[in-house]
Order: sequence, then C-alpha cells, then structure tokens
Amino acid sequence: MQYILIADDNPDITDVLATYAKKEGYEPIIASDGEEALQLFQKYNPCVVLLDVMMPRLDGYAVCREIRKTSDIPVILITARGEDFEKIMGLDIGADDYIVKPFSPSEVMARVRAVLRRMAKKPQEETAKNILTVSNLVINLDEYALSIGGQKMSMTKKEIETMWTLASNPNKVFTRDNLLDSLWGYDYFGDNRTVDSHIKRLRAKLDAVEHPQWSIKTIWGVGYKFEVLV
Repeated sequence: MQYILIADDNPDITDVLATYAKKEGYEPIIASDGEEALQLFQKYNPCVVLLDVMMPRLDGYAVCREIRKTSDIPVILITARGEDFEKIMGLDIGADDYIVKPFSPSEVMARVRAVLRRMAKKPQEETAKNILTVSNLVINLDEYALSIGGQKMSMTKKEIETMWTLASNPNKVFTRDNLLDSLWGYDYFGDNRTVDSHIKRLRAKLDAVEHPQWSIKTIWGVGYKFEVLV
C-alpha cells in the first residue's frame, strides 16, 4: 500500500484530494496542521507529501525543511499565493513542485505522477562516488556539500545540483529551458523566471568567497554557463 500524506487545514480541500488519491490507487493520510503532518510522515512513510504552506502550528516551509533532514520523498507545496519569491523559496528548501490555489484535483494527481516518474528515473547519485573539483571549487554529491577554497558554503540541495550541472560541463551554455528540464524535470509546471531567480540567489552566495578562476556567466538572451577562466 502506497500512502499519500495530504496536509491542509481546509477539510474541503483534503476531502477532494483524498477522493482523487483513492481513485489513483493510493491510501490518503490527512493532517490538519504542520505538527500532525510530521507525526504522520514519520509513522506512515508516504510516497508523496501534498503540503499546504499556510497551516497552524507549523507552516509548510517548516515541515518541508524537517522532512528534508531525513528524506528525499517528493514534496509538493500548495498555497493560495503565487509570488515568484515564494515559489523559489519553496523549491530551494527542497520542495519538488509548487501548486497555486485554486487548482484542479486532476492536475494535482498529474503532478504526483510526474514527480514519481522523475524519482524513478533519478540516478542513484547518493550511492555513487560523486566528487567534482574545479580549481578551488569542490562539490560532493555523496554528502551534498560544496566548498570554495576549503570553506564550506551553506547551500540548498537544488543549489548544489545546479552547480554540479553547470560545473561538470565547463563553458557549455545551458538555456533556461535546459536547466528547468535538468533540475526540476521535464514535467515541471514552471517558467524560466524560476531559473533567473535561482541563479541570482546562488551567485549571491558564491560571491561571498573569491573564485577568480571560474564564474557563472550570463549569456544574454540564451541562458548561463560555468566559465573557466585561464
């Protein structure tokens, strides 16, 4: 039996999502606040979490952060607000997708199927030895750690994956659509402003430490590349 955890303080929403989850062959588990969501997550180990952002006791962002400390189970955030910075924050803390209310329950289930397909296809990076070194940059995918000149940087999972994608292909130009497909998956329902905002936040962190032999360069009208400077 595969469980889907549905966390929302609106019973009308949880009822309709539970009905559609059952039609898809899942067993829905319902939480009405953030603390209950974490308790049920630990008890049932669901295959997907549908997580409302605005919940009592703990909000969805806090719940997602706690889940990501121990698990890579797909998390889809649901919110009534759709500002870009909120989407970026949700994705940066480890959410796999983001849905804005009002939504179609059929669309939610389509996103569940999409994120599970991506998980099934995802290479087993954590079990392989994945360490990339470029000049003073070291990325360790086994530990999801990144350091510059020996200084460990505070990076989100998605930021480290972005750096790995770019730095493992030095001087190759990635379009915004390329990066969306590579990092969020072909089925991600976003737009390329997500990439621009994400790169801006990543650069702000990288620029706190000197890295004169490499940089993330903007190719105007196209995308980005990891440029190695001779």
